[in-house]
Order: sequence, then C-alpha cells, then structure tokens
Amino acid sequence: MNAVCGVDEAGRGPLAGPVYAAAVILDPSKPIRGLADSKKLSERKRNELAVQIRCNALSWGIGTASVDEIDSINILKASLLAMERAVAGLSVIPGEILVDGIHCLSIPSRAIVDGDSLVPEISAASILAKTARDAFMLELHRDFPEFGFDRHKGYPTSSHLEALKIHGPSPVHRKSFSPVKALLR
Repeated sequence: MNAVCGVDEAGRGPLAGPVYAAAVILDPSKPIRGLADSKKLSERKRNELAVQIRCNALSWGIGTASVDEIDSINILKASLLAMERAVAGLSVIPGEILVDGIHCLSIPSRAIVDGDSLVPEISAASILAKTARDAFMLELHRDFPEFGFDRHKGYPTSSHLEALKIHGPSPVHRKSFSPVKALLR
C-alpha cells in the first residue's frame, strides 16, 4: 500500500508554549466528513473531528519542539523538527509525505501551499496539531493563569501583551520572540 501521510504544525506564531505538529495517514475505507484547515473550523468541530481522526486513521503521530528548542534553533527549524518527530511516531511507514506550506522535511517529502485546505491528510494533521496544542495550553493556563492562555493560547493578543508587561515573561515564553525579548532587557 502506498500510504499518503499529511503533515502540519500548529503554534508557530504564539509568544509562549511549544510548537506542535501532527502526521496522519487516513484509512480510505473509513472516510471522515468535514475535514478542513483547522483555522476554518470552530473549536467544537475541531475537537469532534480530532476524535474521529484518532479513531479512524490508519496511523497518526504528534510531535513537539520545546520553547528552549524554538529559542535555540528558531521557530521554522523547530516546526520542521516537530513535524519530523510526528512522522517518526507513525506506526505505518508512509509511501509519500505531504507537508503543508513551502518547506520540505529532511526526509523525502513534498511541500504543498495551502495543503491544509486541499489535501485531506494534511487537513487531518492540521486538526490534530491544533487540538493537541490547545489542550496543552489549557494545562499551561493552570500553572500561569495570569497570562490567560486559556483564551488566546499564547498568541500575541492585546490582553496577552498587557499581561506580559505586568508580570514579565514566564518560563514558557519564547525569549527569542521580539515582544518577549524586549521585556528581558
């Protein structure tokens, strides 16, 4: 079988938390209706689809890159590292790896611009990466409630930037990102 694996990431833009990636090989005999770019779905729909993907995909994997890795190697390289970790977590060896965006992995793969809207496997990966990262950010909210991670998931909203000014960066903030770096001087 020439299994197609879709790969996508979530969390490149936030000021806090790890970047997440997912790799998904769908089962053609168990189609999942409603797959789309995770950013175009409601939170409720994403969560419903994530359960279906986990139950019905031939294989799926989640990979992350930590805040320290992001600060050390940069967000693009950390995103690609998380993607490769997601692929490494698959229980089925893919015949082809399709990656959302313009960058390929260090393993044979093909980049597809807007792949999360065009390729069901990448849409599924987009959904798993986003829901996994969001769940982790809710855990971080319990440790750092003053930042409001439950609302903005670490993205640079006005309330997050205000909390950063008041409380200063936490250990889960990305020190290499400009709004955080500016507060460390």
